[in-house]
Amino acid sequence: MRAGFRRFKLASVPLCALALLLQLPTSARGEVTAEQVQDAIDAGKKYLLRQQRADGSWAVGGGWDLGVTSLTVLALLNAGVEIDDPQMAKSLQYLRSVQKPTRTYEISLMIMALAQARDGKRDFNLILQLVERLERMQIRRGEGSGSWSYGDGQRGFNNSTGDHSNCQYAVLGLWYAQEYGVPVELETWRRIRTHWLNTQCADGGWDYSLGRSSSSGSMTVAGIATMVIANSMLHDDDEVDEDGNPICCAAEEEDDYQKSLNRGIDWLSKFFAVGTNPRTANWQLYYLYGLERAGRLSARRFFGDHDWYREGADYLVRRQANFGGYWKGAGHMEGPVVATDFALLFLSKGLAPVLINKLKYGPRDKRGRLRKDENDWDNHHDDVNNLTKYISGLDKWPKLLTWQQVDSKAATVADLRQAPLLFISGQYGYSFTDAEAAKLKEYVNQGGTIFAEACCDGEGFEKSFRDLIERMYPDGEGKLVRLPPEHEVYRSEYLLDYDTVELWGVELGCRTGIFFTPQDVSCLWDKWQQRPPENRPASLATMIIKATQVGVNVVAYATGRELLKKLEQTESFAVEGRDDEIKRGRLQVAKIRHTGSWNTAPTALRNLIFAMNEKIGMVASTKQRDLVVVDDNIFKYPLVYMHGRHRFEFNRQEQENLRKYLDRGGFLFADACCGSPQFDESFRELMKEMYPDQPLKRLPIDHEIFSPDFGGFDIRKVRRRLPESANTKVTLKTNVHQVEPLLEAIEVDGRVVAVYSKFDISCALERQSSVACAGYVHEDAVRIAMNIVLYSVAQ
Repeated sequence: MRAGFRRFKLASVPLCALALLLQLPTSARGEVTAEQVQDAIDAGKKYLLRQQRADGSWAVGGGWDLGVTSLTVLALLNAGVEIDDPQMAKSLQYLRSVQKPTRTYEISLMIMALAQARDGKRDFNLILQLVERLERMQIRRGEGSGSWSYGDGQRGFNNSTGDHSNCQYAVLGLWYAQEYGVPVELETWRRIRTHWLNTQCADGGWDYSLGRSSSSGSMTVAGIATMVIANSMLHDDDEVDEDGNPICCAAEEEDDYQKSLNRGIDWLSKFFAVGTNPRTANWQLYYLYGLERAGRLSARRFFGDHDWYREGADYLVRRQANFGGYWKGAGHMEGPVVATDFALLFLSKGLAPVLINKLKYGPRDKRGRLRKDENDWDNHHDDVNNLTKYISGLDKWPKLLTWQQVDSKAATVADLRQAPLLFISGQYGYSFTDAEAAKLKEYVNQGGTIFAEACCDGEGFEKSFRDLIERMYPDGEGKLVRLPPEHEVYRSEYLLDYDTVELWGVELGCRTGIFFTPQDVSCLWDKWQQRPPENRPASLATMIIKATQVGVNVVAYATGRELLKKLEQTESFAVEGRDDEIKRGRLQVAKIRHTGSWNTAPTALRNLIFAMNEKIGMVASTKQRDLVVVDDNIFKYPLVYMHGRHRFEFNRQEQENLRKYLDRGGFLFADACCGSPQFDESFRELMKEMYPDQPLKRLPIDHEIFSPDFGGFDIRKVRRRLPESANTKVTLKTNVHQVEPLLEAIEVDGRVVAVYSKFDISCALERQSSVACAGYVHEDAVRIAMNIVLYSVAQ
């Protein structure tokens, strides 16, 4: 037993608990987890691949093999099968060999599958031919104008009224093609939008035909998604004023598109279900695939009170065949192959990371709902949508990213934390309630980043936002200041010009947690298009690019391109009111105060202790004590922890007391926040002065601290982020590599008394690390820190 300590009994911790690997926490209600969803996706993939025929196709009979093969290829690609997988390569070759498909479903699904494969430009000409055929098949006259029928492309299709099912797949095919880079005529999109506007049912939903029958869930989700897609492909003709300045803030009334979309969403909110296709008995999984599209494209997490993805994923995970890995639906053409296609598309596409939440705020009616005439939060409808789409097309970013709207009153901190960035925009002043301000502060404390802008020369919004910062940080610990030109945000993805880009920020420990700009960047995001109009002025195009780059840089700084899929909730261990009394038998840890920003990551230690208690069943006290090293209370703690970002010094008395503590059996765990060279230099000097004959030495990778032998984790390979350049004249390149962890130690008489990491652990424990933070990614930082603590009590 170490002299001077009440020894923590490692043996009191169950070995089975110590052996548990880190897993994502499930809620008390047992909600579906990302791991369960991924397991279901993997089982579904295996089932489909087992059903493939020798020629690469899938057979369902009835002349639908081509369409179903295209749908299955699309599902498998979205579920993670690579294009160079032998079975996938065979299926793509099968599709490329098909001669002139004639049905709307077949053509549309072939386009979607080939465009999703994104095999360079290999399929460009084939997709172009299919698009031209599909556009020719669009009905041009009569009450079905703008729609599609089953048509064969040769006869009779112009005389048909069409239907909304064929039409939605034609729209999807054209949309995939345009995203791929194949042009689609603007007039085609205009006819589509007009058709769906004119055929909406009186109750706000859509039906199969022309608004003549009852609305159904599957056709209403088709209508919602189609309206969003068609509207995004069109643009205003008046983009600049007579002086060439962008028209951003002209007064707008709710247009026909917004009214139609809102009516459709209201219908779906009223009749929402996942176990059935609302208002009809058939096509259940066909409806769920459409529901995913409607939710993702309309940026809704909720329809009414329903979290559509969680409920749908939970339903599908429970309904999957336990041994076969397939699903079965209700109705014609929902046998195992097609039903499994639809289920995989729902699960995999809906699991895409949420990059940005856009905050809905403003005056409320008597029922607490946002007043419909108060939309200052949404002056530019497509701003965040376009920014997200732009980032999805960049190298090193996921190819499918989403965004959501969140309500400032209804959303919880957990809801906000679904996205790493919260965007707040406005022109006029708004006073957030105390509850809303507290919620925003906690979101930032838990690793989120706020990006706010005063659009439309919004002096009122700027003033109210500055007031909000003062209310969030009344003690002055967070101040909004102009970010200097050397700040990493000016080069996190693109090189931004400090003289023309005005960015302000609030520095919070490890990073800048809040950004603000008085420049209206969202107006220009709103005008970004993959296919800009030919008559767009070059000056406007340049402004749009620069504004979009500002948004990309803030996102890159805030995320480091490390994104979680939906349902992969970040751990939030430090919860108010959970402190417990220090009790005999509990592991107790103190935090060392010093002059080098000792509290840069204020909740890092608490998060670590909560993680150990909840993840491996450790019995550790969550009550944190902050001590200077000359305080004799330090001898009550078997483990002390320190970190920082700046230089510090310990005087002779401090050094002597810390050495006495370590020599009597104490243990020191330290790291340099974000790899700070100033702290690193100071810590090395301290250790050299305290132990001149026992220098810091790197622990070899076969040291037991890296192994799971004593109840820890195998951390011999971890992921570490390392910015490559400190040159402010070039873009900041940050790569995450799989490496051996670098831990150094002081060993005295065969016992390790101190373990130090020159790379960040603390900020990662808070999820506060940015793209410029040299250190370990969150999940591995937690494992490394746990191993160090477990080792300290086991040696």
